[in-house]
Amino acid sequence: MSELSVDASKFSGMTQEQAETFPRRTVVGESLTEDQLARMPKMISTDSHVMEPDELWQQLPPRLRDNLPNVPFRNSPPGALKAEHRLADQAHDGIAAEVLFPNYGMALYGIDDIETQEESFKLYNDWLHDWTSPDHKRLIGVPLISVYDPKAAIKEMHRSVDKGLRGALIWQVPDPQLPFSNTEHYDPIFAACAEAGQPVICHILTGHGYMKTGHKRSVEGIKDSTNTKTNDSANTLFDFIFYGYFERHPTLKFLLAESEIGWIPFLLQQWDYYFERHRDSYPIPIDRKPSEIFAEHVYGTFLEDYVGTRFLSWWGEKNCMWSNDYPHFNMTFPHSRQVVEHHLKDLTAEQHRRYTWDNAMDLFQLELTEEDRIN
Repeated sequence: MSELSVDASKFSGMTQEQAETFPRRTVVGESLTEDQLARMPKMISTDSHVMEPDELWQQLPPRLRDNLPNVPFRNSPPGALKAEHRLADQAHDGIAAEVLFPNYGMALYGIDDIETQEESFKLYNDWLHDWTSPDHKRLIGVPLISVYDPKAAIKEMHRSVDKGLRGALIWQVPDPQLPFSNTEHYDPIFAACAEAGQPVICHILTGHGYMKTGHKRSVEGIKDSTNTKTNDSANTLFDFIFYGYFERHPTLKFLLAESEIGWIPFLLQQWDYYFERHRDSYPIPIDRKPSEIFAEHVYGTFLEDYVGTRFLSWWGEKNCMWSNDYPHFNMTFPHSRQVVEHHLKDLTAEQHRRYTWDNAMDLFQLELTEEDRIN
């Protein structure tokens, strides 16, 4: 068992004092040598984050700024703030590209004022396009999409995609007045995403869930961070499958970001059982097993899910993708290669490649080449 710590001298813009704020990481087994690390193919992270500057939100009119939530930022390495540092950190950590989500922006999915949300998202999407401009191949921005107004959502999705952003991030926990069971509301949005070849994405802690009122600093906070968070992901996945979105939109792709994967095969097994048991008893808007629908349309990301990665030898080969969660406290940076080797070392080279490269390339239609992977 070896302990890995952060040596700030290897990374762009980070002081040793900053490095010490991140946890030491323990990896079971012998660490890879420097030569072995250098020869590993590069990987794509499908769940990483940027840190929006405070000044960004000050561009909103005062009447809208008053509706913004008070969410403190986390301490972050310089690569969360400046793209040139981020690209350097990618190179040191064996990363070819990252799919980028917001930090503070995620809290904006839970605000109640629709205009504030829409205008904040437009502001962020423009800023993100500019932030990723040093290298759009390696810095893949995901736009924030407000879904209160379907026509406005579709317009903003197209505007963002035309600028080079990928996908459409919507809330994971809807406003109670707009549950995913209200298919007439969401169908136009999902149809437009499918037609544009852009995946619909739900990230944890977005929308009208438990984090809307802040993290509880008690045992109940642990329950929220585990039970409630997984339950939110499971309910969203259930609604997408059982309310027939993929049946009506055969090319629609859906990503559950940062939800981990170990719980998914168990629930699919349960859903298949109850689907078969009740399909002739009352109307269910799907004609195939949930597991079959999932296999064709749904993706999930894993960070350090040792239970989930044990299943990858027989399940999820075209659905699961690795992520580093940079720059959050539990990120795998700067030891991503060691962590991935620890989790995936018993898989075939083809499977390893699918989870760290091919599935991300397919879902986001990335412009990276084989040379980007091996050099």
